[in-house]
Amino acid sequence: MKILLIHGLSRTPLSLVGLESYLQQKGAKTEQFAYLAFAETFDSIVERLYVHCQAIAQSEPYGIVAHSLGGLLIRAVLAQGSIALPEHIVMLGTPNQLPRLAPIAWKLLPFRWWTGHCGFNLTNPAFFKSLPSLTSPYTIIAGTLGPTGVWSPFGNELNDGIVAVSETLLSELDDVIQLPVWHTFMMNDPTVQQTVAQALCLGEAEVKV
Repeated sequence: MKILLIHGLSRTPLSLVGLESYLQQKGAKTEQFAYLAFAETFDSIVERLYVHCQAIAQSEPYGIVAHSLGGLLIRAVLAQGSIALPEHIVMLGTPNQLPRLAPIAWKLLPFRWWTGHCGFNLTNPAFFKSLPSLTSPYTIIAGTLGPTGVWSPFGNELNDGIVAVSETLLSELDDVIQLPVWHTFMMNDPTVQQTVAQALCLGEAEVKV
């Protein structure tokens, strides 16, 4: 099985190099998918990702590891149908519900310029309603190291500094794996890496959660 890694908004494939190396050590064949949110629309990225997934699916089974926006991109790809489904999808901090910080960030011109159509979608309830659930097996990993309390935009809800745990849910029945990590760098955490490998049934990864 080949593992396709998809980075998050405002990141690059370099952000997943450590995780990719770890998965390779566990015996996985890997590829990365790159995009530039400020230079492409969400839909154009989805079109390219669809072609990329289709090419892999025609030759071998595949899995997905997606950080943040990457999880929404693959959900949009799979909504198009006519493609072999991934064996498993691991989402790292993906906001499967509208993230409360997005409308706040969208008021800032630098965020608008840097994130473009992708950033706008994160503020749009209709966008989230348009995304289907997943029919492939999936694992959601959420961080809990973000601030809580009276001065936090998350109140007392557990969060990773960017996305609340509750915002990662696809379904109320989801059993989210919660780990003490920050959103931006969660993929570099050893326990996160072990958890991803275990979800993908790679090697003999043993995880203490």
